[in-house]
Amino acid sequence: MQELKSGTRELMQFYDCDEMRDYFRKKDKSLRSKLTTVSDAVKNLISDGEYIAVGGFGGVRIPTAVLHEIVRQRKKNLGLSGHTATHDFQILVAGECINRCDIAYIIGLEARGLSSNARKAVETGKVKVVEWTNAALAWRYKAAAMGVPFLPARNMMGTDVFRYSAAKEIECPFTGKKLVAYPALHPDVGIIHVHRSDIYGNCQIDGIQIADYEMARAAKKLIITTEQIVPTESIRNDPTRTIIPYYLVDAVIEVPFGSYPGNMPYMYYSDEEHLKEWLEAEKDPQRFKEFLDKNIYNVKDFYEYVEINGGLKKLHKLMQIEKLTKEGR
Repeated sequence: MQELKSGTRELMQFYDCDEMRDYFRKKDKSLRSKLTTVSDAVKNLISDGEYIAVGGFGGVRIPTAVLHEIVRQRKKNLGLSGHTATHDFQILVAGECINRCDIAYIIGLEARGLSSNARKAVETGKVKVVEWTNAALAWRYKAAAMGVPFLPARNMMGTDVFRYSAAKEIECPFTGKKLVAYPALHPDVGIIHVHRSDIYGNCQIDGIQIADYEMARAAKKLIITTEQIVPTESIRNDPTRTIIPYYLVDAVIEVPFGSYPGNMPYMYYSDEEHLKEWLEAEKDPQRFKEFLDKNIYNVKDFYEYVEINGGLKKLHKLMQIEKLTKEGR
């Protein structure tokens, strides 16, 4: 197969597909409890220098509790798959935890505005970036999940995104037409927040899954946080909704409201007041330091963080907003 053109950026995260197939073949697939704590999961499963991927999409269904713990434990030199990473990217940059990122969409928090701190990290080169599209990163997960070294498509062709990527333009061996080859992406650690899971890691997600189906199958290690732990019988009663099976999962942690201040579809709305506070605090370095101390470094865990930002009263309000939104009011 002939290579016609190549993006100008270095490929950050690539494993030989046969090496990975062998890794997954040997991975422990026994039906056993994966229950643990957020602190222990981050301590035992995420090492400095590894490459992580975060589930959800932007500020929706993000594993905030794990992200805060990564910052609290001061993990360093991590790589990140920026598959629409908004508040998650903002958190990890604030903790100076990442130094490289495959980006599709970062920095912008949709209609809320831009994270000035995250933008500065990219503009100064503190975080090295390689460009892709959302589709391209999803297809890279898919290639990894399929156990193949790449997938071909036409997306990105002829654009500056291709130019600043690590993709390759190739000639189709069947038709001679030009295609773009997207290399498989195997995160060292995937982190996904779900609606429900049993103790083994059989997970169900309500609503859109984004690329979490593929990412869960591409990641070498997988950390799950869940709104609730349910009996395995509940999972088996509706098996078609089980997006992530237990044998992919390395850790399960029950974290009610674990996406806060993000949105959890059908459960609670995003805390727009708190997200605005994040963006405002970033404008002044001293104020931002105090903000991080208050919300991450000087709190014991995620529950204390939620408590100091309104606790049950705020969460009940967000649940009501989501309920009314669901009903179209």
